[in-house]
Amino acid sequence: MITVLDFEKPIFELEKKIEELKGLSDDGNLNLQSEVEKLGARLDHLKKETYAHLTPWQRVQIARHPRRPYTLDYIQLIFSDFVELHGDRTFADDKALVGGFAKLDGESLLILGHQKGRDAKENIMRNFGSAHPEGYRKALRLMKLAEKFNRPIVVFVDTPGAYPGVGAEERGQAYTIACNIRDMARIRVPILVFVIGEGGSGGALGIGVGDRVIMLDNAYYSVITPEGCSSILWRTADHAPRAAEILKLTAADLLQKALERNSGS
Repeated sequence: MITVLDFEKPIFELEKKIEELKGLSDDGNLNLQSEVEKLGARLDHLKKETYAHLTPWQRVQIARHPRRPYTLDYIQLIFSDFVELHGDRTFADDKALVGGFAKLDGESLLILGHQKGRDAKENIMRNFGSAHPEGYRKALRLMKLAEKFNRPIVVFVDTPGAYPGVGAEERGQAYTIACNIRDMARIRVPILVFVIGEGGSGGALGIGVGDRVIMLDNAYYSVITPEGCSSILWRTADHAPRAAEILKLTAADLLQKALERNSGS
């Protein structure tokens, strides 16, 4: 099933029309090449206009898009010889957070990241990318292993937040994330953090402390989801678009804040 966001519908309809014309042209009955080229140019312009003027809420929607690349996709496309490592040596292996060693241009490094699912079954297995305490303990175990062998660390952040269930709290969710934040600041090998989709609250910070934090354009990084903020302020999630504006959670917003802080203004 193809997921089309509301603001993408004009693009989707135009793409469908182009495909239909190509199909008619391929049948050999009509020569519609010139019309296809005109619509193609119109499609390129429409895409540029649409994605150049996205609202913060629309960027949140893109960050959550089910066809967006996830951590394992980036690992497959960028790295080689990936060997996934499992378990926190205390409780269980959390499949919402994956990690292991891989190679980039022949150099060995540690890869960590949140992992969501592509369908309902996989999302249940991955817990929708919301890690439990054992996931963050696993991450820290692997980071200390990378430090021991002097291997740099690359982190992919993509989570709506750490899992807030009773069992996770009983197993020390907040304490585990706090320990990760403290210990990542002490790790003596380089850490590169990439926010590739959702950067939700402590769930993101639990593996998000690094020497460089890099954020993709259509991602968000926030102390709370827009829906959660809306529910607190207005007692309903219906004002999530307004909350997204207020939270200043886009890459452009955060870059502007960083520039203002560095300039002392």
